[in-house]
Amino acid sequence: MSFALQLRQAVEASPRVELHKVQDALWKTWGAGGITDDEAQGLSDLIEARKVLPAPGRPVQRRVGSRPRSPASMERRRSWAASGAMPPQLATRFTLAEAAVLAVVAAEVRTKGSCSLTIGHLAALAGVCRKTVKNALREAEALGFVRIEERRLSAWRSAPNRVTIISPEWHAWLRMRRRGEGVKAYPPRIPEGKKGAPSAQRAAGKEGGGSGEPHRWARRVPA
Repeated sequence: MSFALQLRQAVEASPRVELHKVQDALWKTWGAGGITDDEAQGLSDLIEARKVLPAPGRPVQRRVGSRPRSPASMERRRSWAASGAMPPQLATRFTLAEAAVLAVVAAEVRTKGSCSLTIGHLAALAGVCRKTVKNALREAEALGFVRIEERRLSAWRSAPNRVTIISPEWHAWLRMRRRGEGVKAYPPRIPEGKKGAPSAQRAAGKEGGGSGEPHRWARRVPA
């Protein structure tokens, strides 16, 4: 293969930011007598033509998750995703919509031992589309978090798939949630030692109509 052909292939294959290197190699080869004047001029014109070509457009960014169909769907999605049905270290591997789907699955597993809801039913409860349900279950199965059992009734009929959780971390999290650990059942209370604080005394004085002894710093009016 001649030097001219090798340089032409390098010009056509190189990105625009690397064309200056090919151009330097071109003139070095020409100076060493590896190519003729006409070949060098033709390759130089090709490099200049490639430099003025417009830069390729930026790739279209893929949307993450599914678009809610209504405000109610978005509210259900956020509620399920924030329900704490998955350990945080597992939930971070999914989008908000996928986490909502898996939260519904976890609620079914916690009460019934497995989830046998149809894809459409899961989608309606979680406020997502059917494709998001399939993506969430497929990804959870690939990561080893759940097992999906197909239930074929006949050659033309199938029962809804049965989904069970096989992740030890997820099982431990659900047992903890069932016992109520890590959940604040009551709002925080004022400690006993703080009940005599000045703010509490002032509040008590207001409730009593402002009666009581005057403040130490109140100005006394002479009789």
